[in-house]
Amino acid sequence: MAAKAMSKVLAVAMLALGLSGGAAYAQQCGNNANGFNAWKAEFRQQAAARGAGQRGLAALEGTRYNNATIKADRGQRSFKLSLDQFMQRRGAPAIVRKGRQLKQQNAQLFASIESRYGVPPGVLLAIWGMETNFGGFMGNQNIVSAVATLAYDCRRTEFFTRQLHAALQLVDRGSLRADSIGAAHGEVGQTQFLPENVVKFGVDGDGDGRVDLIRSKADALHSTANFLRGHGWRPGGGYQPGQANYRAIQGWNAASVYQQAIAIMGAEIDG
Repeated sequence: MAAKAMSKVLAVAMLALGLSGGAAYAQQCGNNANGFNAWKAEFRQQAAARGAGQRGLAALEGTRYNNATIKADRGQRSFKLSLDQFMQRRGAPAIVRKGRQLKQQNAQLFASIESRYGVPPGVLLAIWGMETNFGGFMGNQNIVSAVATLAYDCRRTEFFTRQLHAALQLVDRGSLRADSIGAAHGEVGQTQFLPENVVKFGVDGDGDGRVDLIRSKADALHSTANFLRGHGWRPGGGYQPGQANYRAIQGWNAASVYQQAIAIMGAEIDG
């Protein structure tokens, strides 16, 4: 009887621990700013255990819950447009015109990129133009705060937790500053890489010894070509829907209207 009673006590204790553990896990994310600072303190321990250095940890400490990021994350509507509406809203004719000019002005850069990665200028220029108007506007939000907010948010916690670890790594490397400004979801630089993709595909295109997608167009464009190659791009293949390299464009952005727009504008710039 004593053994049975003890078993019941242990079972109840284990259940209680399981429930409290589940409650603790549920509190790791949140849908408003209330729990952000407590979450950040816990995340700091996790980041330090994974090797984040002092610069990265200081950047994390300086983050703030970003309401603008949450608003943008909940309000993405442009990908629901038709292709014609999307192209019009993004200013496709202006991107093509400017893309052709930049192709001529930077002929040596694009030739070196195509030689190295097999990616022609048009696709890169279409992406560059679509993402930031060729570096004209790269966002207005603190990058580390944006990804920290989305790592804490319950909607896509796991995905943006990876982005936050990557962002801290980039700060430690000197590829990103704690005060670096980017887009609402923490996209970085002239072609808007998420931090994890900067770590995976970032290239020092201008040979200055670091990867800087914000200030260096060569780094941004080399990195974009490297991303496409990493997603299956093969030299000499077409990139229109149904052709060999269209899948690499699909890897860049999941929205079909975006993919089609890149293919159309890229062909017009290359033509």
